[in-house]
Amino acid sequence: MHHSYFILITLLIFTLPGVHGGNILVVPLDGSHWVNMKVLTEELASRGHNITVMRASNSWYIKETSPHYTSITIPNEGGFDEEVFGTFVSRLLQIRREGASFWIRMSVEMEIMNQFSEMNKNVCEMMAHVFEDEQLMQSLMDAKYDVVLTDPGFGGGVLLAHRLSLPLVFNVRWTIQGEGHFAIAPSPLSYVPFPGAELTDKMSFFQRVQNILAYAFGCWQVEAIVKTHYVEFSKRYFGPEVDYFSLFQAADIWLMRNDFVFEFPRPTMPNVVYMGGFQCKPAKPLPQDLEEFVQSSGEHGVIIMSLGTLVGYLPHDIAEEIAAAFAQLPQKIIWRHTGERPKTLGNNTLLVKWMPQNDLLGHPKIRAFVAHGGTNGVQEAIYHGVPLVGLPLMFDQPDNLYRMQVRGAAKIVDIANIDRSIFLQALQEVLHEPSYRMNMQRLSRLHLDQPMKPLDLAMFWIEFVIRHKGAAHLRTESYRMPWYAYHSVDVMIVLLAAVFFILLTTVAIIRFLCCGACRRKIKSD
Repeated sequence: MHHSYFILITLLIFTLPGVHGGNILVVPLDGSHWVNMKVLTEELASRGHNITVMRASNSWYIKETSPHYTSITIPNEGGFDEEVFGTFVSRLLQIRREGASFWIRMSVEMEIMNQFSEMNKNVCEMMAHVFEDEQLMQSLMDAKYDVVLTDPGFGGGVLLAHRLSLPLVFNVRWTIQGEGHFAIAPSPLSYVPFPGAELTDKMSFFQRVQNILAYAFGCWQVEAIVKTHYVEFSKRYFGPEVDYFSLFQAADIWLMRNDFVFEFPRPTMPNVVYMGGFQCKPAKPLPQDLEEFVQSSGEHGVIIMSLGTLVGYLPHDIAEEIAAAFAQLPQKIIWRHTGERPKTLGNNTLLVKWMPQNDLLGHPKIRAFVAHGGTNGVQEAIYHGVPLVGLPLMFDQPDNLYRMQVRGAAKIVDIANIDRSIFLQALQEVLHEPSYRMNMQRLSRLHLDQPMKPLDLAMFWIEFVIRHKGAAHLRTESYRMPWYAYHSVDVMIVLLAAVFFILLTTVAIIRFLCCGACRRKIKSD
């Protein structure tokens, strides 16, 4: 029996399609996006691929040296500034808490847009530096890469792949123009909610109006934030005939960082591969001191709180209210907090500068997860079946948590109006209402019930592109069509003209026949 199993496994190993030592150029996005790109690079390296990561000299998290990849460092002085970003988050929260006027809120919105515009401008400037460095470009061409793997949240990797004429694979949820599906898949606004609108796929008339207005505002933001920079870059380096966004739409494979446990049902495309939760994995044992703290919670269990990679602490007054609410609970608390120690902190709360979030979420004593609603954290909560108390701060976070709330797996608290009683009430509701845990565990079962692990699926498709030098047979060419042809406006105009012509001709014939009959009648009279 064992001999038969050995033969079967050996046959499977030798018959499964493989690829030997692909040469992969990775152009990542910094911050929390690097957290999940790092998972892909490390897995690819473990499978024998040669990984080269292009990074900025002032990168926050992308290290220059690693056992998993070699790096190309591009001189850069702009882009993300971690300290400025933290200050900006604090200011945004303060404005929201004070209930500032419409005009102040609009000025904040404009400031966000300006910062993103500057970031995209910086990306184009950095890529211009790469393109004009003849020695660097020659070395990139001599390296004979098989594929470019990039995050299209910024466009550097897309521009470089086009310049090097290489196949392109996205690790994506967002492109420079918004949510990935809206770039390549039909997205009827009658039942596909626009990100940020906080709607479901079941909309009333007024909600559909809201959805269309949100979409229109989003399109205007794209025009203001990104289009100018990339149009100018494309015209300068590729010629006026190249539409910058068609370079994104021409990607071979879109590895989408979500799935239909998280996403509402919607149209998709053959080259979109869903790998939601690919960074999640079974929990490993906790460090001894942390395990002892968790075990000390007894039957009450533990709540963990983290607001993601970029936000280590909240404004002092908000932190005091949160700490006071935690102090009233019988549960133990593990809180990632890098700011000043709150005076209202209870004996049940452990402050840490870093936590093994995935391993904690997989621990049987974890009762709830207080989170900001970033995609990575939400997917880890789904994977481990832990209900959420959401404190959304910005960007896609409110929308992510709204999706969990409508599925009955999360409770959202408006951080602009938070105080200890509101926060305590939300915590107690999630802890003591069984439906939250039941609903999240149901989502977890759905997510885990797949024929292939999401990370293995991502590896298969990256290697597929290497083996076949692209995946053009899966990619629609609709993006090359002018808008009027895509929506068949020209066909409808011709058909309407034909119908109008037939009607006019029919009326003319009837009038002619009627006039002839009248003339004959007059003559007979």
